[in-house]
Amino acid sequence: MQHVFITGGAGFIGCNSADHFLRQGAAVTIYDNLSRRGGRANLEWLHTRHGGERLRVIEADIRDDARLAAAVADAAPDVVLHLAGQVAVTQSVVDPREDFEINALGTFNVLEAVRHGAPGAALLYASTNKVYGGMEDVTIVRDGARYAYADYPRGIPESFPLDFHSPYGCSKGAGDQYVRDYARIYGLRTLVLRQSCIYGQRQFGVEDQGWVAHFVIAAALGRPISIYGDGLQVRDVLYIDDLVAAYQLGIDRIDALSGEVFNLGGGPDNTLSVWSEFGPLLEALAGRPIPVQYGPWRPGDQRVFVAGIERAAERLGWRPRVAPAEGIRRLYEWVSTNRELF
Repeated sequence: MQHVFITGGAGFIGCNSADHFLRQGAAVTIYDNLSRRGGRANLEWLHTRHGGERLRVIEADIRDDARLAAAVADAAPDVVLHLAGQVAVTQSVVDPREDFEINALGTFNVLEAVRHGAPGAALLYASTNKVYGGMEDVTIVRDGARYAYADYPRGIPESFPLDFHSPYGCSKGAGDQYVRDYARIYGLRTLVLRQSCIYGQRQFGVEDQGWVAHFVIAAALGRPISIYGDGLQVRDVLYIDDLVAAYQLGIDRIDALSGEVFNLGGGPDNTLSVWSEFGPLLEALAGRPIPVQYGPWRPGDQRVFVAGIERAAERLGWRPRVAPAEGIRRLYEWVSTNRELF
């Protein structure tokens, strides 16, 4: 029986990943400090669906290197998904030390725990598109009711220069490069996955992180929505099931792909402008106009980010399957039928 160890397994991506592997018949160990809203509800959902026979939960922090090392050594997993982290740029600016300790030092702790306790495991690291920085030199043009790249019709490739911007970008970028280098120096079987805007059921999005879910929750529950900028900025969005499918393909092909880096996002075929296109989708689902208020651009906000995913298509054999309109409909229906969670 395959054993999968998931840091941050009670979070949005973590619990959906755990659900996938449990459905495949694997044993799953979740290592999570349960600090995020919705974590306990996500664990209750997993236990309701799968019971406790193959699911173990350890309530602990990745900053506790001794506890983490002991947990990994005890589990002796075949797969480690490192998803735990401080997730908001804004919070990293408020408390850069905490951000560093969770994202940079925490990732180092995971690497060392795997190196000593499970050196044969496949280790997948959830990195971020923020490692590419503000991309101030990339030319942006207006294209109707949205912005677009002038020179990157297929999105930003993995070869684009790294330019960590904000404490969050630095801490996640440090982890990104550590995970890559541990494959070269110590022979660990690692993959770095630079993720774009992931969304889907069991996501408790807030204003500064998880914006797709935040807008859907606000629309479904009649809460206010603030747009920073003009609403024409564009992001590629990726539905959670497509992300987990990429994880599975990476694990299946880890021997051939170890040490590689992939963008995982919706790519150019799955983009939305933040409000000029997303707004009408939400209004159709809600059956009413949705008022919004506009505020000034926030420092570092990009007018466009679209991940180039050709490398994932070629090396992983992966492409997104769920279009934004369908994925957002599923998320809206989940929020509407689970109002008590919010």
